[in-house]
Amino acid sequence: MGYANPEVLVSTAWVADHLDDPKVRILEVDEDVLLYETGHVPGALKIDWQKDFWDPVVRDFIDEEAFARLMGRLGIDNDTTVVLYGDKSNWWAAYAFWFLSYSGHEKLKLMDGGRAKWEAEGRPMTREVPEVEPRIYRPRYRNELLRAYRDEVLAHLVKVREGTGALVDVRSPREYTGELTHMPEYPQEGVLRGGHIPGAVNVPWSQAVREDGTFRPAEELRALYAEKGVTPDKEVIVYCRIAERSSHTWFVLKHLLGFPWVKNYDGSWTEWGNLVRAPIKKGAEP
Repeated sequence: MGYANPEVLVSTAWVADHLDDPKVRILEVDEDVLLYETGHVPGALKIDWQKDFWDPVVRDFIDEEAFARLMGRLGIDNDTTVVLYGDKSNWWAAYAFWFLSYSGHEKLKLMDGGRAKWEAEGRPMTREVPEVEPRIYRPRYRNELLRAYRDEVLAHLVKVREGTGALVDVRSPREYTGELTHMPEYPQEGVLRGGHIPGAVNVPWSQAVREDGTFRPAEELRALYAEKGVTPDKEVIVYCRIAERSSHTWFVLKHLLGFPWVKNYDGSWTEWGNLVRAPIKKGAEP
């Protein structure tokens, strides 16, 4: 496929061959948090992206110590290879990949095609929840080079105008133009305004995958983003609604295409669309 970092993407066959590997921990991360209980890859454990990753009070992630406790509870230490998969062509699995990367875990892989491909191939599923022995996980520093905050996004608009930066809105065209504040099938997080951040180009996340949910070849992906002026010589920030779809695009740009500078704005439109005096553009033009 010509990917820059092919080792981070594994096939369903690879996962099947490593189900009993003690150095590998498989995690399922779904938008529908009840899917895991209906059946999952044997040996996989469940991540509830909201309860496990988000601080219960502050709109932020759990801190480093809480992250270390989570990983230890899942039977993961710093040397464990974590394989992630889920529904929606790996939306939330990619979100988990980004969050674990941000939290300093290095040995990460994404199962290409996610849960749907595993099921379509008739591979084994189970409802049995494995018992794992807790491990000691050493907290690491957060990698802020992977995360963008609202003030940084605002400053980034200058780079976009100068041609040294790019801003990618990965939502649907109707969300991008402002026709909708959110798609009807998604939860409404209370966004007051529709539209997009001025200067952002619209490259819906779904254009990066094929019908079976697997990623397109690198050549096709490069052309897809280059057509909108998103090239590896620029500093790139991606966003969506609450960062799940933009994590998918972050994974494509950062790992599959090898862009050196890519950040995910996890505040995304839920934050930006509610900011007082934040610049907003409506319509199909950046």
